[in-house]
Amino acid sequence: MGRKAICAPDQTRLRIEAMEAQRALRRNQIKQARVDRAAEEQRNISAGNPGDVDFIGLVQQWREDHAGIARPHRHAADIFTTMGSHKNDNICVCVRKRPLNDKERKKKEHDAVTVLHPTATVHSAKLRVDGIQKYLDHNSFRFDHSFDEDATTEQVYQFTAKPLVSYVCGGKGARATVFAYGQTGSGKTFTMSGIQKMVADDIFSTLSDNVLEEEGCNCDNTTVSIAIFEIYGGRIQDLLNKRNRLKVLEDGRGEVVISGLEEFEASTPNDFLALIDVGQNNRTTHATEANDESSRSHAICQVLFRDSATKKLKGKLSLVDLAGSERGSDTKSHNRQRRTESSEINTSLLALKECIRAIDGDSRHVPYRQSKLTLILKDSFTSNSARTAMIATLAPGSLSTDHTVNTLRYADRIKEKKIGDSFAPSQRSPIRQQKLPVRNELVEKVDVHEHRDEIDENINSNINYEDDSWEDEIQELTKFNDNLEQGPTEFDTIVQQIFDEEEQLLSLHMQAIQQNAEYITEENKLLESVQGEDYDMDAYALRLTEILQHKTDMIQALRGRLEPFRELLRKEEELSKKH
Repeated sequence: MGRKAICAPDQTRLRIEAMEAQRALRRNQIKQARVDRAAEEQRNISAGNPGDVDFIGLVQQWREDHAGIARPHRHAADIFTTMGSHKNDNICVCVRKRPLNDKERKKKEHDAVTVLHPTATVHSAKLRVDGIQKYLDHNSFRFDHSFDEDATTEQVYQFTAKPLVSYVCGGKGARATVFAYGQTGSGKTFTMSGIQKMVADDIFSTLSDNVLEEEGCNCDNTTVSIAIFEIYGGRIQDLLNKRNRLKVLEDGRGEVVISGLEEFEASTPNDFLALIDVGQNNRTTHATEANDESSRSHAICQVLFRDSATKKLKGKLSLVDLAGSERGSDTKSHNRQRRTESSEINTSLLALKECIRAIDGDSRHVPYRQSKLTLILKDSFTSNSARTAMIATLAPGSLSTDHTVNTLRYADRIKEKKIGDSFAPSQRSPIRQQKLPVRNELVEKVDVHEHRDEIDENINSNINYEDDSWEDEIQELTKFNDNLEQGPTEFDTIVQQIFDEEEQLLSLHMQAIQQNAEYITEENKLLESVQGEDYDMDAYALRLTEILQHKTDMIQALRGRLEPFRELLRKEEELSKKH
């Protein structure tokens, strides 16, 4: 009995000492983990990729696991073949990712997009409901060309627009179009501006090289002219001629004509670029929820190759910088003008997608009348010699993943022919993968409350939760994509009616002002006619009655247009509150 009494305290003391040692070890591990985490954060910041260390680690692990899927780019000539080629060779779709910018770094966003040609993958950061378990939701898409943040504009140009320059200089009436599409702030205008500079050099270089060719365009038999205009809020404005309003008309042969559009000849690359600068400076921009200065119009630069003697069109290259796309939730705080222009942008983008899909799928019906953008580009869709390149630009920030997925889905659905899948060759894009929940083993073993500050910081930064707010975001994203598939909503229809009525109302008002000015001139002459001794008061009274009646009819006609227009504005206001 005595021995047991003596040994008992020794065993208890040993267990206590062991527990204290384990506690000290855990504290040291936690301390070291915090030091390592801080060092990792500093390394990420130095590398220009701030944000949550765990998510950055998950993205990096994914990239390491899939590094082998990258493939070399196919030469552009393999995609854009000669005239009369297979229907699926008419379209080239590519994506370009830009680097993180300073604005995203200040928000502590991390790089959430991986581009490994021919794929582009978006890594959406997610947390489980417990607020601790972190995982990534991967959405992958495949395209003809995928360019990462290290790719230069020249590389993008070589595989997209450069083959089209040679194509339209063939002198056979070819039509080629290059589109730049993406969310606001994703680098559309930057990419298109660089392409325009390279196009300027290549056009005149190609014309010089073609001097010995009789059929092709060359410096001796071809003049190059440029027209630049924008489509803003349903209106068409000449950016090289004081932003004059233009009208789109169709002649008896079904050819689309932009009435009043000025063309300016360019004989050198410098002339070409000077006109581009003028047009760019006159383009409409406004602040949006997503960007402080966003292009709110579709800017179209048409390069026309005409026969020097007959002025017959021998080829046309259209460079289209599309307005930045936005979701409905990003326009909720806008005024009517911003709301209607956003609706018009999304409607025209939907129409554009359907037109490109139609020509890629060899459809008999091309719905180019659905918007002014597609109507103007009719010959790019209906001509048998039409070629199209679409460049979708991607923002890499973790707060923009939903926008980026929207952009990729839009580009993916444009082309009926799907690119081979590096992940699963038998499946159609997009591929959705989920990384299993990941816990930091050290965090699992220690008191979670010691890391609550870090968790709270993540909650307020770039994390999406599987709670009600997360479901609302998914519903908004789904609604946006459903709208792209189903067509214009009631709100979009009302907006289009507003644009149509506005154009007719303004035209009628202008006519009324002109007629009123003519009547004032006539009234002055009428007054002068009765100032002398010999005058006909009956004739004066009769003509004055006719003038007043014309004015009354004119005012009533103007009111007849004004009232329905105000009713449409009222409906738009009501629908915007439900939108």
